[in-house]
Amino acid sequence: MIDLREGAPPVEYELTTEQVAALAAAKVVRMGPGPRSGLWKVRDNGYVGAAVIGGVKVRITPKTPIDRVLFLLGYARRPRGWRQEEVDAGEHPELLPALAHAYALAADRALRQGVLQGYREVEEALPVVRGRIREADQIRRRYGLPLPVEVRYDDYTVDIAENRLLLAASARLLRLQGLSVATRKTLRHVIARLAGVTPPVPGRPFPVWRPSRINARYQTALGLAELVLRGASYELDDGTAVRVNGLLVEMWRVFEDFVTVALAEAFHPSGGRTDLQDRRHHLDHGRRVLLRPDLVRYVIDSAGKEVPAAVVDSKYKISTGPDGHGADLYQMLAYCTALGLDRGHLVYAEGNAEPYQHVVHGVGIEITQHAIDLTLPPMRLLAAVERVAGSILRNDDGR
Repeated sequence: MIDLREGAPPVEYELTTEQVAALAAAKVVRMGPGPRSGLWKVRDNGYVGAAVIGGVKVRITPKTPIDRVLFLLGYARRPRGWRQEEVDAGEHPELLPALAHAYALAADRALRQGVLQGYREVEEALPVVRGRIREADQIRRRYGLPLPVEVRYDDYTVDIAENRLLLAASARLLRLQGLSVATRKTLRHVIARLAGVTPPVPGRPFPVWRPSRINARYQTALGLAELVLRGASYELDDGTAVRVNGLLVEMWRVFEDFVTVALAEAFHPSGGRTDLQDRRHHLDHGRRVLLRPDLVRYVIDSAGKEVPAAVVDSKYKISTGPDGHGADLYQMLAYCTALGLDRGHLVYAEGNAEPYQHVVHGVGIEITQHAIDLTLPPMRLLAAVERVAGSILRNDDGR
């Protein structure tokens, strides 16, 4: 068992050659040789959660409070449908049992009023005509035969995308270790109430659902279900998909997604357009050096042309003042130069320092460092993001 805390110093563990190879391939932790053969110094590599990798149980506890991690994850997925007051992580200090607990309660609460039903398009062969005849399929499969008839019809059923997601998330959580007896009991109750719903097929994409007035009572549970299912796999830097027996999330990506989505929501009332992970810009004329800022805000200038008005990059690092983070400043300088902006913004995690401006020699470009305290309660956290957005609007919209 490897038990780590995000951001803490490395811990020494006895590991076999096979275990070291599996952990190195997954890139979930960072390792270095210890004081003697077979002993390795292990520390986190940006992931939090729990999983079994190469037969080794790995648990990484986030430094951010668990309920805040769930809020960041959920808000980034669905900022206008995420109801934090319905997410109860209990007293669990670890991500996996906390998420399982929160999901089980939300799913149970969603199903108390009955299982949601809806229309699903069905194609099958029947001895009678129902709905519409699929003429091309009838000719191709049953030329000259009157029965059965290839038909397409809408069936009012519980076997819809929303219920399939709940069933998939419940079944996945029950296969994992580390859940409380109470959570497992609730998950089994949820599965029992979803009788008649098609079980998930391994390897197939999960069904897509869209928020509506009809599924409003399901939305918190569905948001948590997506987090459970998304945490079942992740991609390495080379794009290779890796399945994990557990649940892991990258905290830098969680922070980046939250900041950019929350800023885009804060910018929305002021007009303009916001692009996240904008990949249309290059540093060089030959378009060989791709730039991908986290957020670019566009406005219409006096000539009626859409132009960049602000560029933001988020960094999951502690910012305690103006010193350090030179590489981040160079990166933002490249963004400002390519976009033709005289201001850029870096948003850091956890620091409580006041905004600080760097003025670049020779070109006059200003780069402002902002800091957001992730330990703040959700509403105060969103208010902090809105203050950053307000500062960006005041500085950049007058260009």
